[in-house]
Amino acid sequence: MVIADRETSSEQPAKKYKVIGTRPIRPDGVDKVTGRAQFGADITLPGTLYGKILRSPYAHARIVSIDTRKAAALPGVKAVVTGKDFPTADDKIQDLGEGVVNLNELSHNVLAAHKVLYRGHAVAAVAATNVHIAEEALGLIEVEYEVLPPVLDVRDAMRDDAPLLNPNLRTRSLAGRGDKPTNVAQHIQIVQGDVEKGFAEADEVVEREFTTRMVHQGYIEPQATSAYWNRDGYLTVYTCTQAPFPDRSAISEVLKIPVSRIKVVPTEIGGGFGGKIPVYLEPVAALLSKQSGKPVKMQMNRTEVFEATGPTSGTYVRVKLGVKRDGRITAGEAFLAYEAGAYAGAPVPQATSTIFSPYDIPNIKIDGFD
Repeated sequence: MVIADRETSSEQPAKKYKVIGTRPIRPDGVDKVTGRAQFGADITLPGTLYGKILRSPYAHARIVSIDTRKAAALPGVKAVVTGKDFPTADDKIQDLGEGVVNLNELSHNVLAAHKVLYRGHAVAAVAATNVHIAEEALGLIEVEYEVLPPVLDVRDAMRDDAPLLNPNLRTRSLAGRGDKPTNVAQHIQIVQGDVEKGFAEADEVVEREFTTRMVHQGYIEPQATSAYWNRDGYLTVYTCTQAPFPDRSAISEVLKIPVSRIKVVPTEIGGGFGGKIPVYLEPVAALLSKQSGKPVKMQMNRTEVFEATGPTSGTYVRVKLGVKRDGRITAGEAFLAYEAGAYAGAPVPQATSTIFSPYDIPNIKIDGFD
């Protein structure tokens, strides 16, 4: 049988692709280089009021009282809200499309109800005819705090004698819901094979500890939103978000209004990296708009972004590996404690499911704590 000679690859003409190897025009390029693109802070609706948030100077304190009467009486102030103005959110876990949250905790993070759990925690908000009056009004709000000891390290937070941030929190695990107050929101355990047998078979056993600090995404554009709660009961929100549908669901749950009455319009965003998925300003701006009857615009400054929006978790990780001299890993054991901050939501499920996933390890035990 005769096989015809084939052309070598060097003799074949170069393939021409429609995109690869070309310089396609970015569909958003012209708007951005000409300044026509609308970012969150660029939206100003007719009759807009300007909102500002009073934030806690303490990392952990009980709110004894909030007196907003002087702020409300300041000329130019059109609305003042506190956590008591929000409907009571359900104490339940719900998937909002981009992460799982406790709805009650989500509401309390937007505006604190009974306690503040971090420096920068939102306590009250005002809307005024200009931002300077709004800032002046914040100084007239009188808040009495009972300062409590903070919890600053993830290992200290797990101790039985640690100050409790949320007395209603119970640990969720495969065994169900725990029966005692704790700072541990979730315990995930993954077991495969016999880890003790795997270590006994190993020629060498190595154990190491690692700690990491919380790191903020540092996106260039601070959070900004504009909300208009129309007289017909429909709410329109313009916001710099990565996730308009999860945002809509979160606003619906916090404000107790149907998603069918909410329209979220995402603007351009100046960076996000996962940091512009949760809601912070949107429900507050909406409630101020409902109270005033006007659109309300709010935007964070850089200090507020660093103090009051979510970074990645700090961690304490302990890993133990058993290996044979031929390179095979016989056993792996991991303890991962992820620092969620004031409220549950650290990426522990992702960590526990991936820490050993690149390797063929017959015997593993992984414990992850949120």
